[in-house]
Amino acid sequence: MTDSNDKKPTDGESSSLKKSKKKQKKEDAWRPEGPRDPFALLDTLPEKKQQEIQRALHLFSLAPTTPKTLQQAKKHTYRFWNTQPVPKLDDTITTHGPIAEGEVSVREEPYSLPQGFSWDTLDLSSPPVLKELCSLLNENYTEDDDNTIRLDFSLEYLEWALQPPNWLAQWHCGVRVDTNQKLVGFIAAVPADVRIYETEKRAVQVKLLCVHKKLRLKRMTPVLIRELTRRVNQQGLYQALYTAGTVLPTPISSCRVWHRPLNPRKLMEVNYPGLRQKTTLQRALKLNRLPEATKVQGLRPMTKEDAPGIQSLLQKNLCKFQLSPLLSLQEVEHWLLPRENVVDTYVVEDDDGALTDVVSFYSVSSRVLNHLVHSGLRAAHLLYVASATTEMTDLMEDALVLAKAKGFDIFCALDVMDNEGFLEKLKFSIGDRMVHYYLYNWMCPNMSPDKVGLVLPS
Repeated sequence: MTDSNDKKPTDGESSSLKKSKKKQKKEDAWRPEGPRDPFALLDTLPEKKQQEIQRALHLFSLAPTTPKTLQQAKKHTYRFWNTQPVPKLDDTITTHGPIAEGEVSVREEPYSLPQGFSWDTLDLSSPPVLKELCSLLNENYTEDDDNTIRLDFSLEYLEWALQPPNWLAQWHCGVRVDTNQKLVGFIAAVPADVRIYETEKRAVQVKLLCVHKKLRLKRMTPVLIRELTRRVNQQGLYQALYTAGTVLPTPISSCRVWHRPLNPRKLMEVNYPGLRQKTTLQRALKLNRLPEATKVQGLRPMTKEDAPGIQSLLQKNLCKFQLSPLLSLQEVEHWLLPRENVVDTYVVEDDDGALTDVVSFYSVSSRVLNHLVHSGLRAAHLLYVASATTEMTDLMEDALVLAKAKGFDIFCALDVMDNEGFLEKLKFSIGDRMVHYYLYNWMCPNMSPDKVGLVLPS
């Protein structure tokens, strides 16, 4: 008995099979020998095609993603964070203090990286190194869910964000490929004295954790965090602050981003994320119209001589919150003194020359991908506002007018501090993005957004 699968092809079938193989051989003639690198293939495609593929992968990936809600987080397994001194998601915390006491001896040798990679302490005073970091972040740091808008850091912004007073080079922690020395990973910390409820702590703020897109399956992020923790511990510091758009164990507060359009036409044309309300352009222009000029008397840009007055204003305002920075005079100068395309600060000076109010915002630029008209967006993010004599809504409306005059397309603010008092009045709309605040190796009760007196630029 002969199986039907063992039958020999007829003469016609054999001829057709030969023609099919010949055709396939001709089609494959251009292909290089050996297995093809999918990343190399992706890199050869036009940028628009690359974006389409990456968008499809993002939308249809079956791989687990980091949770964006507390409900998702409770079903998620945190392999790394469950080993760290952070509160568990279901913990009810009523006490204050460190979760793990500082170690008597800190590990001397760096943590091991995957084979083929090495640590590098980045010298950000070197322009070529700063440009490398800029390229890594701009190509890999973050982008919106539709993969159409990507952050675009400038060299000046990175100098501002990563080199405040008392910064340490060893806290600028990079990873390079051994074969070509390409920078493929980065994490940083900067000094940050804070008040947590009644406790004043010398801590660090963790910034700009970034791993090259092609290496994210190598679980390099936990190693970066461990290595930075080791380097911070070497300086006798054991607490850190950080923010994220995803839910990790465990937020001490969760805040919402609000948006105020300054250039509605452009935002609608690029389909800006979080501003997709169904409205006509004419209605959007009318709704978001602003005065042509500021109206607060005595409002002017900050100068270096204003730093002591601003420090005093901020100290009086920030002490009422449960989480707030302790800013030295040098830090006030660094974070608030105006820098072109980085940070803008305005003060109100009364008739006697005393400073009564301050408002500050920093600049976040983005690239618009694959748009026929627009290539970039500029967002102003509210940093600090303290008002002793001026109505805060009036002060913030003037800030919107000034930001628009400087060419910003949108103004963003968190619902922290006293911001809720002006958000709806000035026609900010609530966005779909959350910013979660975290403390590393410190437990304290959760706090509502209006009790947070701290803004952490990326």
